Amino acid sequence: MRTVHVSTGKPYDIYIERGLLDKTGEYVKSLSRAERAVLVTDTNVAPLYKWKVLNSLSAAGIEVTTHVFQAGEASKHLGTVSDMYKTLADAHITRKDLIVALGGGVCGDMAGFAAATYLRGIDFIQLPTSLLAQVDSSVGGKTGVDLPQGKNLVGAFHQPIAVLIDPDTLNTLPDRFITDGMGEVIKYGCIKDARFFEFLENENALDHIEDVIETCVSIKRDVVSRDEREKGERMLLNFGHTLGHAIEKLYNFSGISHGMAVAIGMVMLAKAGEKHGITAQGSADRIAALCEKYSLPTTESFTFAELAQAARSDKKSAGDSINLVLLREIGDSFTQKIELDKLEEFIAAE
Repeated sequence: MRTVHVSTGKPYDIYIERGLLDKTGEYVKSLSRAERAVLVTDTNVAPLYKWKVLNSLSAAGIEVTTHVFQAGEASKHLGTVSDMYKTLADAHITRKDLIVALGGGVCGDMAGFAAATYLRGIDFIQLPTSLLAQVDSSVGGKTGVDLPQGKNLVGAFHQPIAVLIDPDTLNTLPDRFITDGMGEVIKYGCIKDARFFEFLENENALDHIEDVIETCVSIKRDVVSRDEREKGERMLLNFGHTLGHAIEKLYNFSGISHGMAVAIGMVMLAKAGEKHGITAQGSADRIAALCEKYSLPTTESFTFAELAQAARSDKKSAGDSINLVLLREIGDSFTQKIELDKLEEFIAAE
């Protein structure tokens, strides 16, 4: 068992252990007074793990109602959350009860947002089943949904009472979901840990998956503990995301995964940083090579004008400017405010 403690306003622990889903009920009973729970999952994960978690919760004496939504980013909207509210109300969930989020990032974001807003806030526990969710989105308390105008534009900060990471769930993931998660894994090396980046270059991350998960969540833990509400340092976790979210929007949130879009965004911003003399020469090539090692794309056919326009609705924009995360070198990142009307010129690396 590996345990990473998160010291936010509402502290909690991240547990990493193979077979952990079978112990969900034990952890809920030790952390909560809940008599009822709503298990939120999607149509991909439910056939694989719903009964494992449901049986564990039931064995612990918890009355469980299951809510299953259609898998995919296209479901990440307020209508799906509204359906969750109905399930919560029908199940007579009270403030001492909780939501159990079983799935990837989309599930955790929406179930967490439902928990943050139902009865003005109830507990929830994260059971991330995708690599992206295990290394990134399940940790830190960001919850929310997309709007047609952009990604994650509606949301709330709401910390879980625990995160239970079972690496065995990765065994049932299609390769494209492993690839997706590697985009976020590489991000951590880029922004905070040059040695970890070198490790990913020299080793196969999947052969050391528990070490990789623990390293990523520990980096995120440290950042979130210092800046829970994203007023400063936590913005660094968005490296590649401003352009990545713009790419996702231009794809109408289908046809490209989040991690793939972030990979392209990281390479583009490293190239832009080199062009402007901000980023050490050769950094973009190293990032691109590492992304390609894990089957991530590094280029996109959209024009710089299209990307800059799509980025205007990003939640990291403030008035007439936007905060971009840039690198001095791999492992050393910072934020820089760019005027929106100069964003196209800034990112045009050719």
